[in-house]
Amino acid sequence: MTTQATEESMATNLDHPELYINRELSLIKFNERVLAQAMDERHPLLQRLLFLCIFSSNTDEFFEIRVAELKRQIEFGQAKILADGLSPEQTLEEISDQYHPLVERQYQILNDIILPEMRQEGIRFLRREEWTEEQEAWINDFFNESVMPVMSPIGLDPSHPFPRLVNKTLNFIVELDGKDAFGRETGLAILPAPRSLPRVVRLPDEICKGDGDNLVFLSSIIHAHAGDLFPGMTIDGCYQFRLTRNADLEIDENEEDLANALRSELLSRRYGDAVRLEVANNCPNDLVEELLKRFNLSEDDLYRVDGPVNLARLMQTLSLVKRPDLQYDPLTPGLSKSLKQSGKNNIFDEIKKADRLLHHPFESFTPVINFIMTAAKDPNVIAIKQTLYRTGEDSDIVKALCEAARNGKEVTAVIELRARFDEEDNINLASRLQEAGALVTYGVVGHKTHAKMMLVLRRENQHLKRYAHLGTGNYHSGTAKLYTDYGYLTADDEITYDAHRIFQQLTGMGKIQKTKKLMHAPFTLHKGLIDMINTEADNARAGKPARIIIKCNGLTEPKIIRTLYKASQAGVSIDLIIRSMCSLRPGIPDVSDNIRVRSIIGRFLEHTRVFYFENDGSPKVYGASADWMERNLINRVETCFPIEPSKLKKRVIDELNLYLKDNCQSWELSADGDYLQNQPAEDEDEISAQTSLLDKLALRA
Repeated sequence: MTTQATEESMATNLDHPELYINRELSLIKFNERVLAQAMDERHPLLQRLLFLCIFSSNTDEFFEIRVAELKRQIEFGQAKILADGLSPEQTLEEISDQYHPLVERQYQILNDIILPEMRQEGIRFLRREEWTEEQEAWINDFFNESVMPVMSPIGLDPSHPFPRLVNKTLNFIVELDGKDAFGRETGLAILPAPRSLPRVVRLPDEICKGDGDNLVFLSSIIHAHAGDLFPGMTIDGCYQFRLTRNADLEIDENEEDLANALRSELLSRRYGDAVRLEVANNCPNDLVEELLKRFNLSEDDLYRVDGPVNLARLMQTLSLVKRPDLQYDPLTPGLSKSLKQSGKNNIFDEIKKADRLLHHPFESFTPVINFIMTAAKDPNVIAIKQTLYRTGEDSDIVKALCEAARNGKEVTAVIELRARFDEEDNINLASRLQEAGALVTYGVVGHKTHAKMMLVLRRENQHLKRYAHLGTGNYHSGTAKLYTDYGYLTADDEITYDAHRIFQQLTGMGKIQKTKKLMHAPFTLHKGLIDMINTEADNARAGKPARIIIKCNGLTEPKIIRTLYKASQAGVSIDLIIRSMCSLRPGIPDVSDNIRVRSIIGRFLEHTRVFYFENDGSPKVYGASADWMERNLINRVETCFPIEPSKLKKRVIDELNLYLKDNCQSWELSADGDYLQNQPAEDEDEISAQTSLLDKLALRA
């Protein structure tokens, strides 16, 4: 706890390190909240398994990117000390202290709760000692026909050095006894499991006598048949392990051809510097030490696990097991009558009548697809401009852009090649659009293009009319079913003209384009947000009501945080709904005692970025592509759009207040950096914002 003197110091010095939570440690807390969902019996059983896999996937990315960056800073002597004051070495030490218990807890949940409950439901992961003779025979045939032909066992000797293992692949270290055909006594071998093989294998129903769903881990199959890969040798031990590597790409953005530079760099992602080693917990210490030495890792980088080392691959289970009763009921997103009719009528006429606000996934993404598909066919549409960050493999939007280009329309696509882990898909997407005749650019050197904009220019009555879609999320129909996001369809002359000018800035060169209604990073958004926060502070000092509600994915930008602290000191009531990283500490006397921070974790990934400022009785409401982080506000191209029609503005405010009432899936951040899950009081009804929005906006199938 802080002393009174420290609190007084913090109240006057808003740069005090104790006022800021380390962003990496805050991200760990988010992953911890995701892991807690695997324990929440309000979720269906297979959804709880999915949350366990998501935790594993999030953890992989945390080490691939966050831990790798900290290690890189130390290696090259380029330490970045952020507002919290922790050095990279101190941060890595804290990460180790916090993540080791979390990983141990993850496997306890899997082994002691999830797998036993699945077994009770007739879904079994069979251990080798449980295999019947018939099952063992089938598994033996499967190994000989599908596994052994693609395995490449590697004995370790001077002519067979330790192999260069691919990032996050399943491997085995094998202890051998005896001499091989060449008279060699190697003692050790490495067995890499081919990435093409499924990590979970379903046994045929006919050899299980219709007794539920019976599954086997690939690791169990390889372990059981390891001896077949080393004929004549004795297997003294076979232990699975997995290596995590640095997966961030370093690209010289001054390359003449960014796509080719990125394409050549993608291969290096598989073989970056090692950052973490996961090993089966029964692996002998001498073998563990040998692996750590090989990969230049320390004990802090070692994670002993009681189960499969690649839990994220357990997601395959959901496609292997047809048990809808153990998953959420399917839902059909809602769609207003007027937008339903726009599939038959002209969607441009509908948008011209009134702006449309869509809240995905509770409301359908179909109108967005219909908007671009109609534009591609409409003879009056002369040009389409769009930003693309992540789109999905088989995107209807991309198909429509290609069709529009082939139909002779001027199609401009600003594709962000550096969207992490989607780089290869985006390179292929760029080639596909170029082949169709679209003009493709890759944004601006030094700034990722993260804005979500679609602009259509249509000839109407001898004049050009602009229509736009602006969003908080990507143009990806898959994530539109899983992530909460706002989409805004408008024909507002000033907003659409602003969007046009931003596109011109992205594809051409020139001075900053002034906009009337849109704010955009890296130019006007950061200052615009600070100005609106300061206005609320001024109103509070003048005795006027002052209120701020912010909903986004991350809050780490120090100047924004200091401005919020000052607003709190002025008496502004501030509610922050921050899904993931939050470096602001709420509840500090005389600093942030008017600030409350909550995180919503539920069936859908909360992804909306929406901001409310009371503005002395004339509320301002904005949607945005940007989180309140340095990278978004300073180092990216982002857009922030006003939601002005009173009916839509009221709707957003009502939905924000619904999230603030959530007492089932919300977690409150305390000043010490910990999160406590809210629970309804005895006399309170349960309120889940996501469930309420499903009931209100969506039509359950």
